[in-house]
Amino acid sequence: MDTTSVCRISSAISSPITDKKLICPLSQSSVFSSYKQINLTGIMILQNQQQSARVISCLNPLSSSSSSWPEPLMISLDNPPEGYRRNVGICLINDSKKIFAASRLDIANTWQMPQGGIGNNEDPRVAAIRELKEETGITSAQLLAEVPYCLAYEFSPEARERHKRLYGSNWKGQVQKWFLFEFTGKEEEINLGGDGNEKPEFEEWSWMSSQQIVDLAVDFKKPIYKEVLAVFSTYLQ
Repeated sequence: MDTTSVCRISSAISSPITDKKLICPLSQSSVFSSYKQINLTGIMILQNQQQSARVISCLNPLSSSSSSWPEPLMISLDNPPEGYRRNVGICLINDSKKIFAASRLDIANTWQMPQGGIGNNEDPRVAAIRELKEETGITSAQLLAEVPYCLAYEFSPEARERHKRLYGSNWKGQVQKWFLFEFTGKEEEINLGGDGNEKPEFEEWSWMSSQQIVDLAVDFKKPIYKEVLAVFSTYLQ
């Protein structure tokens, strides 16, 4: 794993983050509030040895009248911020360019793409294949692409409390590496009971358009989904 991979923290924005020269301020309550504050007159860019420049956006932006901006922080998937879980996301498409989504058992009327935690010393690609099988039973899939940087989101207070109640966890959010797969099997293979190694998370599944994926997602995941689908857009046409 390239430990210089850059992760971008997603804020509650209404459009895909297609401009990688974006940076916004952090509130004092943010997990990153301890980092040095500086004034910017221009745009600060993080350089990465393996890929083009990326910049971190933030959680909890300050008001537009503030002149205090944070120093950009390069986050590694191998060393996420305290309280953030290492995670993979899977965008699975069929031969009609529709995207697989499933409805959550624990959140009414909420759909999502498969995702799951990365084990200790586990390669993210291996984790994505494992999670896809555990959550959907799918093993017939071909890797097409990946988002060349990490994305992250913060749980809503309600989601954080629900996770604590149901799973005994107290994660603040998740840092994710996203992969695009094409389903190459038959739909009879899809089984939301998974492979039996984990407790089922989903009730129903469907093939959806990009817009449906975003519209039916829980609010704190919408910016992530918009960004992921923008990166994979050439495969979805």
